[in-house]
Amino acid sequence: MAATAATPLLRLEKITKSFGPVQALIDVDLDVPVGQVTALVGDNGAGKSTLIKAIAGIYPADGGRILWAGRPVHIRHPRDAAALGIETVYQDLALADNLDIVQNMFLGREVTRHWALDEEDMERKARDTLASLRVTTVRSIRQPVASLSGGQRQSVAIAKAVLWNSKLVIMDEPTAALGVAQTRNVLDLVRRLADQGLAVLMVSHNMNDVFEVSDRVAVMFLGRMAACRPASELDVATVVDIMTTGTSTRLNNEGDRGAN
Repeated sequence: MAATAATPLLRLEKITKSFGPVQALIDVDLDVPVGQVTALVGDNGAGKSTLIKAIAGIYPADGGRILWAGRPVHIRHPRDAAALGIETVYQDLALADNLDIVQNMFLGREVTRHWALDEEDMERKARDTLASLRVTTVRSIRQPVASLSGGQRQSVAIAKAVLWNSKLVIMDEPTAALGVAQTRNVLDLVRRLADQGLAVLMVSHNMNDVFEVSDRVAVMFLGRMAACRPASELDVATVVDIMTTGTSTRLNNEGDRGAN
């Protein structure tokens, strides 16, 4: 069953997660449609990181349902997420500085031919993926990752995520610690992912970035989904209200998919 406008690619229903006596996620609902950037925002400790790690299979949910293109699925391990087409780009990027771009993009998933690495095939696929995303700032696909700027490293990490026929790309603070020009390049890349038909879930503290690139904004407060609306129906002041108090006098609370 394919995801449609009426059937989001990913749907979370009443997701819960506890760590001992601490309830990190409480009955969280969230839809993540294809072809859109869904921003996930909230104050420190709101549950954002736990939620994306539940989707990625690092912290399997204790309760609730996960539906993928309308079909219930179980995500108990990162392998389960990868098999569905879920790839996550964490803030630390998990790139190996001592390897080049191609080696990083295929790390752990190397292509072999006749018991040897197929360098030509890997180079072609890496080059094609970077070209499809219009990543043009790297000098060479054999350039060591240690020599890349922060924005270039983020672009390589995103390209690595989409290389594997991914359908949903989760990004944790993709513009953190980047300069203005690098941030612009990464936001353009995030937007291109959605425009190419992928679903994007982006965690960010930067409200300017959120409203520049996102179609929808999901706001968490103390482990709950406090609001989820089209970005056009929100503004920075309203989102900050919800992040800090769980609600806003500026918000009409009818019709939220994801608000509890």
